[in-house]
Amino acid sequence: QVQLVESGGGLVQPGGSLRLSCAASGSIFSINAMGWYRQAPGNERELVAHITSGGSTYYVDSVKGRFTISRGIAENTAYLQMNSLKPEDTAVYYCKAIIRRDSLSTNEYQYWGQGTQVTVSS
Repeated sequence: QVQLVESGGGLVQPGGSLRLSCAASGSIFSINAMGWYRQAPGNERELVAHITSGGSTYYVDSVKGRFTISRGIAENTAYLQMNSLKPEDTAVYYCKAIIRRDSLSTNEYQYWGQGTQVTVSS
């Protein structure tokens, strides 16, 4: 089985910064992509940022220039550096990974973390 564990959420004032971490463990052959999503109350879950195994990144327009997604040296980790936070960034942030579980199959599976709350408020 595979587990994703997020950390780093919390309460921050507008203009502040937070760094979210996501660590994947378990039956992993390779991680093809990792992404951060968020869901605010009453809203659908939306993709915030995405990074492939080759290092290509994607950001939703509302966070471009403020958020940076990266992969850790261990490659089974992903980070989301969030700067210049705004109240509208308040949401539960979820990590997702697209994983190959073994070398014998090219099948990919997606896994989600449990979520971490980010609250931006004065």
